[in-house]
Amino acid sequence: MSDAGIYKTILKEGNHEFVINKSRFIGYGCPCSTEEEALGFIHRIQLRHRDATHNCYAYIIGQNSGIMRYSDDGEPGGTAGMPILDVIRKRGIVNCAVVVTRYFGGVLLGAGGLVRAYTQGSKEALDASCVILMTKTDRYLIEVDYSIWQRLSHYLRSAPVFIEKSEFETSVISSLLIRTCDTPAVLDEISRISDGRAEFLYEDSLYYPWPAENEED
Repeated sequence: MSDAGIYKTILKEGNHEFVINKSRFIGYGCPCSTEEEALGFIHRIQLRHRDATHNCYAYIIGQNSGIMRYSDDGEPGGTAGMPILDVIRKRGIVNCAVVVTRYFGGVLLGAGGLVRAYTQGSKEALDASCVILMTKTDRYLIEVDYSIWQRLSHYLRSAPVFIEKSEFETSVISSLLIRTCDTPAVLDEISRISDGRAEFLYEDSLYYPWPAENEED
């Protein structure tokens, strides 16, 4: 995903195991911001499963997918690494690495079966790692009187914001994270609710992990 201010990645390391025709597969996903991190993760999985038949992998680094690599690790060409990479690409995910480990169970899967198995391994790994949208986000401090807070807090519960914290002293000060694209509308609504009495202080901008809703494979 390359929309301005947004890119899709995964939140954490995750894994999922399954069996197909007696072969054991384990899909691993990991967020990686550099190729060095991706290679380090792959090496760690290879060491963990040094007794596995194959440790096939793919990774994409860069918000514009500038670096893409894959490996079949001994499986027939095009049946493992490329299917793993295809899943990552089709879902628009970047800055991540996926390893699918296989312990051969004695039953040949054939080229089509291998493609399906490694495709499934990649999908399961990404799902276990929690796909998110890293979105350009603004942090604001909002200060209001207690007389306004009840109305404001009711709005914030359904607004496209994340409340980091609220401090209740002589007034109520809340630290809000707002997607940059939503900031003007949210601040306008807070001003309306507070009759123009809310005070705003912009603190900084960052990329923040918002849920990737209604994602399609």
